[in-house]
Amino acid sequence: MIDFLNQLKDRNEPLFYFGWVCLISALVFLVLAKTTSTQVYGVNAWFKPFKFAASTVTFAWAMAWYCHYLPNFNIKMFNASVIVLLGFEIVYIALQASRGQLSHYNMSTPFYAMMYSFMALAASLVTIYTAYVGFLFFKGSFPELPVHYLWAIRLGILVFVIFSFQGFAMGSRLNHSVGALNDNSNLFILGWSKTVGDLRVAHFIGMHALQLLPLLSFYVLRNTKLTMLVSVLYGILALLSLIQAFKGKPLSSISFKATEHVDV
Repeated sequence: MIDFLNQLKDRNEPLFYFGWVCLISALVFLVLAKTTSTQVYGVNAWFKPFKFAASTVTFAWAMAWYCHYLPNFNIKMFNASVIVLLGFEIVYIALQASRGQLSHYNMSTPFYAMMYSFMALAASLVTIYTAYVGFLFFKGSFPELPVHYLWAIRLGILVFVIFSFQGFAMGSRLNHSVGALNDNSNLFILGWSKTVGDLRVAHFIGMHALQLLPLLSFYVLRNTKLTMLVSVLYGILALLSLIQAFKGKPLSSISFKATEHVDV
């Protein structure tokens, strides 16, 4: 781990330190979630900034690692975009949490509606920039990289971009639940609904293809065809979880139905 962090710092110092700021922030938010009682939609308000900050760590460090392979890439502009845009999101989400107010889906005042639109724009711009990075990996030749690892990066970015934009399915509805209004459960940190469809499940699975697929390929699969197969299956998993959510069914619907049958 220490070797990875040292290499990461050498590859991209700005995103290295930005990741640390997000990680420390995430830990602070987690402590606040465990020591305060302010709630939004039935869960502690600080869980949301915790999840966003923790997710940003994994994104920033993964992209810092991958972009190092790109020749003639304007890394300074990419770094600035990620730090400013995602930093803005985390700060605003944390500010709203401290006030017990919604950050996402908040259309209660013109100002909140404007800020929500700004967050959507920030996320979209980062996703588009990431898609461009993915295009460069598809377009370019990287003889120094194992072929299976290169394809894992390509497909990981592709799945990430698709399911990042899937966030609009929630934003346009002002609701991450199907069958209830922004339902949350007591699942630690994740908070996915146990009773209705939850669009956040596919969003989470798809976006973390960015980290999981290259790691699996590099350390476990070590084969191009196998990497492609696992990547396709992973994408199908994210898609099926999205379809299930739109049907109004929770991730654990099968087990819950079984429990209900026994109770009766």
